[in-house]
Formats: sequence, structure tokens, C-alpha cells
Amino acid sequence: MRQQRFHGRVESGRECSWPGCREAGEFRAPGGRPSGFDGPGDYRWFCLEHVRAFNSGYDYFEGMDTEEILRAQSPLHGWESQARAFRPDAGVDGVPRWADFADPLEAIQARARAHVARRRAETRAETQRFTPGEQRALLALGLEADVDRKTLRLRYTRLLRQYHPDHNGGDHSHAEKLQGVVEAYQLLSKAAAFA
Repeated sequence: MRQQRFHGRVESGRECSWPGCREAGEFRAPGGRPSGFDGPGDYRWFCLEHVRAFNSGYDYFEGMDTEEILRAQSPLHGWESQARAFRPDAGVDGVPRWADFADPLEAIQARARAHVARRRAETRAETQRFTPGEQRALLALGLEADVDRKTLRLRYTRLLRQYHPDHNGGDHSHAEKLQGVVEAYQLLSKAAAFA
């Protein structure tokens, strides 16, 4: 492999694009740009001698008037339009108003805090379906606040079979747990949340 003495040399396997040159095209140079396309366009490949000739005659600003050249040279070039998050009307639907924060990380934290607050409010709304006594009964049965009547009945049946002496080989050591399960189920079966 040949030593990479010159920055940008690429062994492309292409021939030099200069008319009549048979050397290897190892240096990339900008090619033509399709009209309306805002990208690099195609590339041409030249040998070292011809890429130097191309670079000496290349003018990025060719075809631009003075106003366009000044705009392209401005450090703010490309920043004229505002992204959605930076517009003055941002802050809708959980998107923070970036202008209200000195540090972008603070805006990200504010968005995360808003998300957590929303989730807590949803959880509170679910738990408020049940009275405090019903919430303790749910806990005794090992159920969450979003339980439905069918899941409640299935859990009660499973726990009943687990703790009742007729189903667990005559073991009476779970009598207290069995009583708690029965009382919790009776309370929850009459809960307004299941009405």
C-alpha cells in the first residue's frame, strides 16, 4: 500500500476525471449540483496534479451576487429559521419554551418533571377510585388500583384455594390469612369502583 503523504488521498480505483489523464483519481473534488438540491452533489476524482489545478480555479461563490456572498459568509448563515422548540409559541403539548431557560438541560429537566407529574396525577386518579379501606383490601389481595372485577374474582379464588383447609390438605395454620382474604373480597365486591 502506498504511503498516505497527502491528506485526503483515497485509493478509489477510479481514473482521473481530467480530460486525457490516465492517472489514478485519488483525490475527491466537488462535482456538479442539481438545481434545487442543497447537498454536496456528485464528486469528481483527480490525480494530485489535477486536483491542485482544480482547487486553484475553484470558486465556491461563482454565480452568486454580493448579497448572497455576504449571507453565505455570515456566521449565522443557516440559522435564520427557527426550529419548533425555539419558536416563541413553543411550550404546547409538553414541549418546553427554550427561551424560558438559560441552560438547555434545565429545559429537558422541566419536560421530564412535567412527565413525572402527569404520571403521578394519573396514578392518584386511579387510586382515588377506592377508599382507604378498599386500598388496604387491594393490598391484602396483592392487587393494583387498576384492577377489574374479573381479575379480583380470579385472585380471590386462587387465594381461597391456597389458604382453605379443604384445599390445602387440612392445614389450619393459614386461618388468619384466609379470614383476611375473605373480608378483603367482601369489601371490594361492594366497592363503588366496580359498580
